[in-house]
Amino acid sequence: MRTDWSRLVRPSLVGIAPYDPGASLEELKAEHGLDELVKLNWNEGLQGPFPGVEEAVVAELENAWMYPEQAYSDFRRAVADWLGTGPERIVPGHGIQALIATVAHAFLDPGDAVVVPVPTYGLYGQVCAAAGARVERVPALALRHDLEAVAAAAQRADARLAWICDPNNPTGSVVARDEWESFLAGLPARCTVVVDEAYIEYVDPARRLLRERDVEAGRPVILLRTFSKIFGMAGLRLGYAIAHESLAAFLDVVQEPFNVNRAALAAGRASLARVEIVEERRRENAAARELLADRLREDGAEPALSEANFILADVGVDDLALCDRLLCRGLLVRAGSEFGLDGSVRITVGPEPLMERAAAEVAQAREELLAAGASR
Repeated sequence: MRTDWSRLVRPSLVGIAPYDPGASLEELKAEHGLDELVKLNWNEGLQGPFPGVEEAVVAELENAWMYPEQAYSDFRRAVADWLGTGPERIVPGHGIQALIATVAHAFLDPGDAVVVPVPTYGLYGQVCAAAGARVERVPALALRHDLEAVAAAAQRADARLAWICDPNNPTGSVVARDEWESFLAGLPARCTVVVDEAYIEYVDPARRLLRERDVEAGRPVILLRTFSKIFGMAGLRLGYAIAHESLAAFLDVVQEPFNVNRAALAAGRASLARVEIVEERRRENAAARELLADRLREDGAEPALSEANFILADVGVDDLALCDRLLCRGLLVRAGSEFGLDGSVRITVGPEPLMERAAAEVAQAREELLAAGASR
């Protein structure tokens, strides 16, 4: 007798596909006969970790036999001092992905509603659906969150959670202060807003919303931050939530014990000892992003306005075919059709010489596809 394994798991999991990261770099290089393959598809911080991080990680290895300190006190204090808030509001986690699941498990019962704008990072909807929630998706307006529509959908559905990515992945758009205030005022009473701010350090400080103050004021807001982007530590998996102290304890209840490893915590503390580098990197990223946008525009593509470490560009051709051609040239970029944005690609921003190369390769691949009649 063959077992129907789908009958043994939670019904809400049936029909939800696991995350598929695709082939590894080594597999792709072997398949395409490449010696080098540059990753511009996952928005990693291409500049790598800050000075001092490697030494801190190596020094911590002698303590690898011990579990991490569950309180994470040193790390919490370091983050709180940087942000100007209290350590009791900092909840460390094994990257933002783990914290997304933590929030979903803390807030949602089967049948609850959540609201997610689209296009955006797909894990919000996936994790909430797996928890048995009803996911209401709200289309964007001109590649920007339609926060008025998100609030209206939350009211109609009596949503428990509303997810906002700001700057948004994959578009790079940011929310303005007046939009944000109107949005919060329009939410139902029991709705909490979860804001994924993975890319917030790339935003010009003059336009950055200091939502830490919303948390301190007791507004129903939880922030998610990461060391994967501007800090260049995606492989170490370190993030944190900023939540009101009355909520933070509940997040810790549902997180696994010792969920952040010692090496990552040491790397995070070392990074926060050099926070002046954050602004240096923001400026470098902004210059390289502007260069990439200019080159793409000159060659006939239409880059969207971005405040992150990536650019979404309408290339006017089959995006999957373009990605295949770039792969054969040693560049990995993300196909927009994965987000429902056919004819677009998302390109991670890196050093200016690499951006010159990426723009030139996109232009050549576009020209080839247009000559072959492969417009979208």
